[in-house]
Amino acid sequence: MPIHDVVLATAQRICARRPDGIFRLAEIVAALPNLNERSVRTHVASRCCVDAPKHHAHRWPYFERAGRGMYRICEEYRPIQEPAPSVEGSEREGRAAVRDLIHAVMVESEGFYVAECLEFPIVSQGATVDEALQNLREAIGLYFEGEDPTALGIAPSPRLSVSLETTMAAG
Repeated sequence: MPIHDVVLATAQRICARRPDGIFRLAEIVAALPNLNERSVRTHVASRCCVDAPKHHAHRWPYFERAGRGMYRICEEYRPIQEPAPSVEGSEREGRAAVRDLIHAVMVESEGFYVAECLEFPIVSQGATVDEALQNLREAIGLYFEGEDPTALGIAPSPRLSVSLETTMAAG
């Protein structure tokens, strides 16, 4: 898949529940640790940005600049807004639903296992599946450290669902 498609899909995933479609460049870079950071930055800030100077041969009108290090997905490329999932009994009048499950995908890449959260810009890795999972749990804990998780739509002790993507061995 071309890098511009990967960058757009990552921005759409990050902004799935953001009505304004705004994301930080750092979120995209963090969500794509297996790609060259400079390439990702160039694609977000220049090749895929309608506000950037027009010095690249190929350009895609995916993003517009919203501020320093902040970009907005252009209207025609925004993901369809999903309602926040609710957990039975977790809503009170006027309060947003709180989810109790965080999803992640783990893939093997260059001898490491890379684990990436789907709802939050959290990525970790390890030499083994167990180490990557342990590091992901620690990274999630650090991400929410000092925060009220319910203010971010997460239950105080959420569950973690991890899918392992692997290639089929030739038989």
